[in-house]
Amino acid sequence: MFVYLSKKIAIPNNTKLRCVSWNKDQGYIACGGEDGLLKVLKLETQTGKDVKAKGLAAPSNLSMNQTLEGHSGYITCIAWARVKNNLPRVAFSDSKGKISVWVKKKFVLYGEQCSWYEEMINNRNKSVVKSMAWNADGQKICIVYEDGAVIVGSVDGNRIWGKELRGTQLASVEWSPDGKSLLFGMANGEIHIYDNLGNFITKLNIYCLTNCTGSIKIAGVHWYNGSNGYVEPNCPCLAICFDNGRCQIMRSEIDETPILIDTGMAVAQLAWNHNGAVLAVAGSQKAIGQDKEVNVVQFYGPYGEHLRTLKVPGKQMYSCSWEGGSLRVALAVDSFIYFANIRPDYKWGYCSNTVVYSFTKPDRVEHCVIFWDTKNGEKYVKYVKNLISITACGDYCCLATKADELTNQYVLVLCNSIGTPLDSKYIEMDPVYLTMTKTHIIAASREAFYTWQFKNPKKLSTLEVAGRRKTGAERLHHIDDHPTGGAGTDDIDFSKAFTGTDDQICCVCASDKILIVGRESGTLIRYSMPMLSLTQKYALECRPHQLSLNCTSSRLAIIDISGVLTFFDLDTKMTDQDGKEVIGEHLKFERKDVWDMRWAEDNHELFAMMEKTRMYIFRSLDPEEPILSSGYICQFNDLQIKTVLLDEIMKDPESPTKEYMQEMEIKSLRDTRDLLEKIGLQDAQQFIEDNPHPRLWRLLAESALEQLNLKIAEQAFVRCKDFQGIEFVKRLGNLQNENMKQAEVAAYFRRFEEAERKYLDMDRRDLAVSLRKKLGDWFRVVQLLKTGSGGDDLQLEEAWNAIGDYYADRQKWQQAVTYYVQGRNQERLAECYYILEDYAGLEKMVSSLPENHKLLPDIASMFMTVGMCTQAVDAFIKCNHVKAAIDCCVNLNQWNMAIDLAKAHNVREIDSLLAKYAQHLLEKNKIVNAIELYRKAGHHLEAAKLLFKIANEQREKKQKPLHIKKLFVLGGLLVEQYHETMKMTSRAKVKDKRGAMATSALAGFLEEDTAAVSDTKLIENAWRGAEAYHFYLLAQRQLQEGYVDLAMKTAIGLREYEDVLDPADIFSLLALTASANRAFRICSNAFIKLETLDTLSPEHRQQYEELALEIFTKHSPKDNRNTTIECTSCSSTIPDWSNACPSCDTKFPTCIVTGKPLMEYQFWMCSACKHRAYESEIAQRQTCPLCHTPV
Repeated sequence: MFVYLSKKIAIPNNTKLRCVSWNKDQGYIACGGEDGLLKVLKLETQTGKDVKAKGLAAPSNLSMNQTLEGHSGYITCIAWARVKNNLPRVAFSDSKGKISVWVKKKFVLYGEQCSWYEEMINNRNKSVVKSMAWNADGQKICIVYEDGAVIVGSVDGNRIWGKELRGTQLASVEWSPDGKSLLFGMANGEIHIYDNLGNFITKLNIYCLTNCTGSIKIAGVHWYNGSNGYVEPNCPCLAICFDNGRCQIMRSEIDETPILIDTGMAVAQLAWNHNGAVLAVAGSQKAIGQDKEVNVVQFYGPYGEHLRTLKVPGKQMYSCSWEGGSLRVALAVDSFIYFANIRPDYKWGYCSNTVVYSFTKPDRVEHCVIFWDTKNGEKYVKYVKNLISITACGDYCCLATKADELTNQYVLVLCNSIGTPLDSKYIEMDPVYLTMTKTHIIAASREAFYTWQFKNPKKLSTLEVAGRRKTGAERLHHIDDHPTGGAGTDDIDFSKAFTGTDDQICCVCASDKILIVGRESGTLIRYSMPMLSLTQKYALECRPHQLSLNCTSSRLAIIDISGVLTFFDLDTKMTDQDGKEVIGEHLKFERKDVWDMRWAEDNHELFAMMEKTRMYIFRSLDPEEPILSSGYICQFNDLQIKTVLLDEIMKDPESPTKEYMQEMEIKSLRDTRDLLEKIGLQDAQQFIEDNPHPRLWRLLAESALEQLNLKIAEQAFVRCKDFQGIEFVKRLGNLQNENMKQAEVAAYFRRFEEAERKYLDMDRRDLAVSLRKKLGDWFRVVQLLKTGSGGDDLQLEEAWNAIGDYYADRQKWQQAVTYYVQGRNQERLAECYYILEDYAGLEKMVSSLPENHKLLPDIASMFMTVGMCTQAVDAFIKCNHVKAAIDCCVNLNQWNMAIDLAKAHNVREIDSLLAKYAQHLLEKNKIVNAIELYRKAGHHLEAAKLLFKIANEQREKKQKPLHIKKLFVLGGLLVEQYHETMKMTSRAKVKDKRGAMATSALAGFLEEDTAAVSDTKLIENAWRGAEAYHFYLLAQRQLQEGYVDLAMKTAIGLREYEDVLDPADIFSLLALTASANRAFRICSNAFIKLETLDTLSPEHRQQYEELALEIFTKHSPKDNRNTTIECTSCSSTIPDWSNACPSCDTKFPTCIVTGKPLMEYQFWMCSACKHRAYESEIAQRQTCPLCHTPV
């Protein structure tokens, strides 16, 4: 930061001031002094269109200067209440104990317009008020008297509580940020902590007075309340200072490791700025080598680092107070108020037309970093923890942050202009100083410096980006080392960074060629870049604070700790006082109160500097007229300076506007413009010859073009190396018509309306059309073609298509269709139809396009992507892409269509493709998808195999019988479809071979036999699994419904399916149904079978034996019913449950409805599964009980 005195206001009658206080919200300044002097002032900054300068540089005047009356003693303290969106309120107290509270409110008193009125008065008359303090929200005020009395009152004047601390003398009071506790400073230097109800808690430990003797008084206690965020988490914010200059800054009232400072001065007052980043300590100290006291204000950071010293004239300083935004400090000295301007060290940078800056928010611990693109106004926000500093160069910026509190690691993050991190490095040293070139980032601590040669992302090859690229070269050197320029390494030893030095680093700067490191003694060390070999040491007579190299690295600008700007020529050879030749000369040039400077990027003698509130531009150390400005210099290039008003941005940092960016031209550029406008080209050319610069030559060339002075224009373009400009001048020289030249020049300067008008005046509509085409203004092209006769159909179609492209680029597809139709652009029209999902329009296009049109495959692909197989196939077939049509059917699982196409066009690859795809699905365990694939492709037998495989797996896992039955039924139906397919194939062959004698059915069976020899068992037993589970479920259902006889007959039939069902399940069900039907012989046989099963465990066998013993001790193994029937073949008598005649071996089919043997000649047969049933039973059903085919 930098600070300088800027203004002084004298108090009438030389009345001495005792205190000053600046209202943080509305900007009012209250001051009090001897003889009851009370004044409220306000400095108004002039604003408006007429005021060119903004911020601190804008002129300011006293807009209010009102004297408040009512006090007779000298004013001891002033306290503003911070109540947002409310009337300003201030409390005064004097040496006689009187307290008054004043509020700003316009009213008329005795015919005069007044702004402040006295709201309340309190006069205790017993003691003097030593201090007053409002709490953070401005709702409570605490007043302490010298005799130990304490009063806490509300903002409306009511007393909340009062207390007398007997035997103590109070000196100061301060609220904690949360308002829950109060700090009372005692006259003897102690500080006591009370809660907000006046109860004593503890004494605050004072560490800064160790080894101090004598009478010590508290000079001030200030606790920053965090209303504008903190510099970093857990930042020290409670400052306590004593009149002997000792100070301690604590994180909280119980902090055992506070920051200790010895200011070496007699302290009058201290105050934090608005965000707790700077502590101002005002007072006096003895001048070096003299006995007299000098008024000074010392500025410290929250961790005790000394930032700046401000010397103030006068005999005695009593008070200091910050402005709301911390850009100014008011100082009460004798009978004057001095104002000092503050130039903060913002964390900011400028790269690629982007201002990068950071600020803190009260509700977040991270820093908010904004990347503000000043060209288009866009901003990108990042939140960064523990941000230390920002630097920028070229197209990139670097953010230095601390990794975390526990580890001693820091991070350097390389970002582009929108805040995207491109690379990062972890380092183990504190980057106190940070600078950057286009290829290097340099970070320095107090003892060492580190360089990182980062990879430029724009220059990386594709292979480097795709592969694992190596990190850039890194180097670390201690300031006392003498490096010779060895190769960089990827393994840095940071331990040397912690080796101490007697002469610490205080600043760094770098260019592409050299690195300069400044030390506190005034020594400058020069290293070559990028190898970092020490090449030279220089000695200065000052302590450098800020360094900057010009564009040729030949001259160094130095701003010292006092704000004095000097220059050092690095390569000049001269003789010193001893006659020795030395390199480097410290020039005699000197400017004071300089807080920023920037070299021109394209001229080694040009630079701009900020001196107080003025910007000076120098050429060869000769200044131009100053410009009022308080902006920070972003860039100096092409005779133009860009500055950013960071002070104004920080008032509302989340909403920067372009008016905060200022561009200023240097005098030679302004003079050249004046010469060109008022005198002529010749004089301007001579002036530019004397002050050459590409920007000036370009200005001359443009002015010469306007006047059609092609000779001077060509010379100027040559001097500024503008090849396109030279070519343009030559082209103009070949034109004979002056109006034509004027039109071309107007177009060159982008005055297109004027150029078009001149073309039309010359009756050259074609040139006007050509101009508009180049500009892409196709709407105007259409207008020109329609209004004149210069256009043809081809040009109109081109214009319609271009307008269609215009709407398509903006995703206005419907409007684009309209213009593509007029422009007959089939390709783009198809794209629009596809995006609009207008498939009917695409179908019309397919029908209207000729065969083999190049657009048909693309349209077919569009249909294919949305699953419209038929339309896609039609398009493919129309352009003879049969293979693509088949592939489309395969991709969309339309295998029937694919096979039909393959057969119709004699394509033999379909089966291999089908097999590959099915294998792919099976490898991924997508068996159901493979079944569907085979089914759609007509490979019913393969699908049936997979279904039977799933059914058998489910059977082995003992899954639900109904689910297993369905799987077997589906498999059986697929086998039946296989039979039908083979019959149809054979019929087609017979039809083709008209002389063949075989019938279609016989041919189908023969073909089936040859095709499925290995699958004979599968085909013959296709329904066996379905039958087994059908009858198993049927028997269970009949038993549940009470039809025990039918259930037994059905269960007897299950004995034939031991290969499908578990025998234990079969004979358990048979024993159950037989016992229920009282057929104990059949039940006994079932138990005998169960007891002899090999698959049973001994425990189960034992249970069956015990159950059989229990049943057959009660019932003899005989059937109670012996119903018989005659065999339909041999008329033998057989039981009614028998499925075969033992005499003639005739087997009877089973009725799938009842499970009984089918003895009648008349029966019903299912058309799908070929199973039979009694006609009387099936008449009551609508579907087949087994396969569910409609009856």
